[in-house]
Amino acid sequence: MDNTTDSGTSLPQPSAGRYPDAHATLDVWCDLQCPDCHRAQGDLRALRERYGDGMEIRLRHFPLEKNKHAYAAAQAFEEAYEQGKGEEYGEALLARTEQLGERGEELLVELARELGLDAEEFSSALIDGRHLLAVDADQAEGKAIGVTGTPTYVIDGQRLDGGKSQEGLRERIEEIADRLLGR
Repeated sequence: MDNTTDSGTSLPQPSAGRYPDAHATLDVWCDLQCPDCHRAQGDLRALRERYGDGMEIRLRHFPLEKNKHAYAAAQAFEEAYEQGKGEEYGEALLARTEQLGERGEELLVELARELGLDAEEFSSALIDGRHLLAVDADQAEGKAIGVTGTPTYVIDGQRLDGGKSQEGLRERIEEIADRLLGR
């Protein structure tokens, strides 16, 4: 399998991660304040439903400069993940991208409370920056493989850019996943 882009940059290799039985890994480079990432949630839910544990879907951080609260949102996601509800937090936050733009960190902590997370720990994490390295590492890796916008998908070494249009991307991801999973 050739895991390189047209520029010769190596793309991330699939790993067992949280789903050791998965045979396909989809990395989703995401800005949690991005309206396009919000719209992509329907496709991601459909992929989760279709493949279950056969496909690991990993959110990778790529906060865009134009979105004032995206970097803090990425750190908040990491704290939610550490507290056991990363996926739920990410989905709930992407459902409120407009509110995030208006309310910022106040919304991040409020959402943590709504999901039963430790809101005080959340606030501390946003202040002390304990998740900065994870966010920065994802963003650096994204830049290294040519991610320029969100959402961008990587499956089986192929980068699919969804920032301009989601049209046909789920079908392309399904074709690749079906091949990987022998369907």
